[in-house]
Amino acid sequence: MLTNEIEVPEIGQLRTNTTQTRLEKMMSFEWVGQTLASLFWIISVFAYGGPKGLGDWLQLMAASSWMMSNVATILVVTPDAKVTEI
Repeated sequence: MLTNEIEVPEIGQLRTNTTQTRLEKMMSFEWVGQTLASLFWIISVFAYGGPKGLGDWLQLMAASSWMMSNVATILVVTPDAKVTEI
């Protein structure tokens, strides 16, 4: 009963759709949510009196890195569809 094998058809190519433009990426729910979360995290550091100790600086660096990562995803958007061999 547990030794039955399942046949899986072999796929030669996997086509991914990367025709998303920068504006479409920026308007996506995921990107907006991540960017707003990192922005609010940066603002919260200053709302509590600015970075005073090491913990505050680490929080500010983490939030800033997250923001830079979000911006970087916009800069690397390529409109060409890619084919990945499997």
